[in-house]
Amino acid sequence: MTSLRPLGSSPRNRWHVDETHADFVRVMPPVRAVDLPASPQDVRIDLSRTALVVIDMQNDFCHPDGWLASIGVDITPARAPVAPLLDLLPAVRKAGMPVIWLNWGNRPDRLNLGPSTLHTYDMAGLGAGLGQPLKNGARVLELDSWAAAVIDELGDTSGDIHVAKYAMSGFWDTPLDAILRNLQITTLLFAGVNLDQCVLCTLQDASFRGYDCLLLEDCAATTSPEYCAQAALYNIRQCFGFSTMGRQLCERLATAPDPTFP
Repeated sequence: MTSLRPLGSSPRNRWHVDETHADFVRVMPPVRAVDLPASPQDVRIDLSRTALVVIDMQNDFCHPDGWLASIGVDITPARAPVAPLLDLLPAVRKAGMPVIWLNWGNRPDRLNLGPSTLHTYDMAGLGAGLGQPLKNGARVLELDSWAAAVIDELGDTSGDIHVAKYAMSGFWDTPLDAILRNLQITTLLFAGVNLDQCVLCTLQDASFRGYDCLLLEDCAATTSPEYCAQAALYNIRQCFGFSTMGRQLCERLATAPDPTFP
């Protein structure tokens, strides 16, 4: 059956077919194991089954002209992951791991949002929340706008995977789970903001779906009070996964086997 043609959007999840046959056997990449110091236990991950999920490192949350800054929030903590991510991203890409940018981006008509979500950002109903224009004309957290774009400091992300979300969890009513399963991913590394909100909720939902979850502490941050970050870390380590440092991952990736699979 040498004439069979590949059929599938991911090299890891393809049939091979012709006019009379359909071969369901998937060709999987070889295991590339890396050991990492972590809490509450050290972990071993397979780079061939691991992806980096970067959450909400976008203009509205991290840029001085974005929404949070415009309503008086000190965004300095939200920018803390930038430098660690700049070190980590090239190493992750070189190791062949998918990078997934999970940014908040609502429909322009906001019909996917219920009152409970809208209330979080406009408690008095004054019209100052989601979808309202910023001084630069971009609309707060709107899909395909400047507000929802990854901040420029993190470089060219055009070769990565982008998924829009419109809730604290990136799994709610989005294609994220389908994409990860199509890539045959089982382990997720989490980075971004806010640690105690969107990062934590997405990590929780990933854990509930059976993914191995690992927070990169130095690549995640929050504009909330420090006790919120401590509570999030406690719950991640106690209930939902593990935590390690992005710089330690970088060190391990420097000596990791190169990928040999598309």
